[in-house]
Amino acid sequence: MRICITNDDGICSEGLLRLAEWATALGEVYVYAPKVEQSAKSHAVEIHKPFEAKQVKMDGVVRAWAVDSTPADCVRFAVLGRHEQFDLVISGVNRGLNIGQDIMYSGTCSAAMEAVGLGINALALSTEPETFDEAFAHLDRIWTYIQANDLYGKARLWNVNIPLHTTGEIRITRQGGPYYSDDFHPEANDRYRPMGKEVFAPTAGSDYDTDCVLKHSCISLTPLTIDRTDMTAFQLLKK
Repeated sequence: MRICITNDDGICSEGLLRLAEWATALGEVYVYAPKVEQSAKSHAVEIHKPFEAKQVKMDGVVRAWAVDSTPADCVRFAVLGRHEQFDLVISGVNRGLNIGQDIMYSGTCSAAMEAVGLGINALALSTEPETFDEAFAHLDRIWTYIQANDLYGKARLWNVNIPLHTTGEIRITRQGGPYYSDDFHPEANDRYRPMGKEVFAPTAGSDYDTDCVLKHSCISLTPLTIDRTDMTAFQLLKK
């Protein structure tokens, strides 16, 4: 299996380096990741100017490229620019959860979505920012679960979130609601600084990724799609 590793925390981040090492047990590993941190860049791509992409040395992988652009562009450059062929793109492990409505801001998830748009199965991995140890302690078991349940036979893109002090239980979930929001604090020279704050409100159910991770401390696996059609409205109007 040919695997592309990417992320939005940058090519030198601990989560990526440990993930690349872990993935060598699965197959040939290639790294195409941002030169610098690109968190919360969502699915942005560069269409107005050239960007730098340099091959760099990384132990244990076939090739590694530092791309001075967004996570989605890293995948685009690998596939459309370098004409690489991959069986799987793994994005992460992100320093910070990507659950609920925060998914739409996530560079980690967007890199995985770009892969699916290019016809490649993808996996987005995220954990809480304090440590990666919890995530890597469960990663083998998560991969075994994915294979044993033929998850890629059911969906091409899976978003995985691993909380600290997890119970270890793995649950299939759906995208939840708001997790973080911002206040905008005024500063000098007409500047405003966004200040994040958690706004998660537990629900009575356990199907949402937000409840699964934040309320029940379980590992969340959410099938995502790049199709943004409102099917309820579509079906209603088609009638």
